[in-house]
Amino acid sequence: MGSDYPPSLRCGLPGLILSLETVFILVFWFCFSNESGSTAKDLDIYPAFQDVNVLVILGFGFLLAFLKRYGFSSTGFNLLIAALGVQWAVLVEGFLFSFSAGKMKISLHSILKASISVTAVLISAGALLGKANPIQLIWMAMVEVAAFSTSRWINVKFLKVEEHTSLMHVHIFGTYFGLAVSWWLYHSSLSERVEKEKSNLVSDLFSMLGTLFLWMFWPSFNSVLIVDLVEKRNAICNTYYAIAVSAVAAFALSSLSSRNGKIRMIHIHHAALAGGVALGFSAPIIPHPWIAMMLGLLASMVAVLGSHCLQTYLNSVLKIHDTCGVHYMFGLPGLLGAIVNVLLFIIIKRDSLSSLGYLVLIEVGSFMLTTAIGLGTGFITGFILTFKLWKTLPASKYFDDQAYWEFPHLAYGF
Repeated sequence: MGSDYPPSLRCGLPGLILSLETVFILVFWFCFSNESGSTAKDLDIYPAFQDVNVLVILGFGFLLAFLKRYGFSSTGFNLLIAALGVQWAVLVEGFLFSFSAGKMKISLHSILKASISVTAVLISAGALLGKANPIQLIWMAMVEVAAFSTSRWINVKFLKVEEHTSLMHVHIFGTYFGLAVSWWLYHSSLSERVEKEKSNLVSDLFSMLGTLFLWMFWPSFNSVLIVDLVEKRNAICNTYYAIAVSAVAAFALSSLSSRNGKIRMIHIHHAALAGGVALGFSAPIIPHPWIAMMLGLLASMVAVLGSHCLQTYLNSVLKIHDTCGVHYMFGLPGLLGAIVNVLLFIIIKRDSLSSLGYLVLIEVGSFMLTTAIGLGTGFITGFILTFKLWKTLPASKYFDDQAYWEFPHLAYGF
């Protein structure tokens, strides 16, 4: 019979973090240098970079803080894996995309792409919220960033997918990587929602604050890497139309799906951002606002109805416990957006009939490859994370900050 006491991370966690940082510093020292000619370009993109940075740190940090006894861990571990993940992503993408003789050049643009890439890890962490310790999360982040960057490299180098589109696969990859890991970490006690897995007024307000940060800065997320000015303008405007409609529709759909007609906060969390997620692929090429608005409405329906109808099935039948509901917030809207992008691509390229079939095959193959790599690497990672080496948390300590954080007021009885 296993112990109900959480294993101490005193040696493992500091050793792992300091070892990784030492390696990162040495690699940056010997292999990387700042790109001297990019100063003006870096200063031009800094406002948009700051938007993405706020979205990653504040937005996701508070979004995941909805569990009433897991607020410290939700926000704290989000910062930990985001900061480590960005450093690792800069290294991996530098070797994959910019490798040459001598030192590789990096700029603010490199950090921006790394920040977008690391959102895959934050999405996956939402599926594992409360069930994985920080050592497991760090190792998951290292594997996932490397896997996503490799997937992106294949898409860009061999399938000739645009860089912006390859990075917008982050929602799909992060969701299905996280769900595959979550399948391995499933415990029979999760078949019914335990008391510590519930939210309260304060935790729901913090989570809604995160949703608001994400909602405000999502147009920047969808447009920051687009170079063409007209397409960038289209991406910003279309994203706003989509998230506006998906947020408004969320209130109506939540009320309709409730027996007493009341609005559920979880539906607002899931659906308010769904339009922006779905529009990630096609935001720059949508010619009319009504198309973006329709896609936002469909994404909101998918998020709310998926949450209402599929959650019990995933938990009890497939043994996949998705704590934050990332499947409905990012996965399903991302797949919807990928399918709509293919349809729009067919409509826009209909005059090039000779090459249309090949181009459509590339578009479909791109997001299917991303999904397959996400599921495959997530499955392998989840299996490895079940080993005792990672000081796995006992199920009785799931969703509880006291397994990792000091609470002086509790220690002294106040």
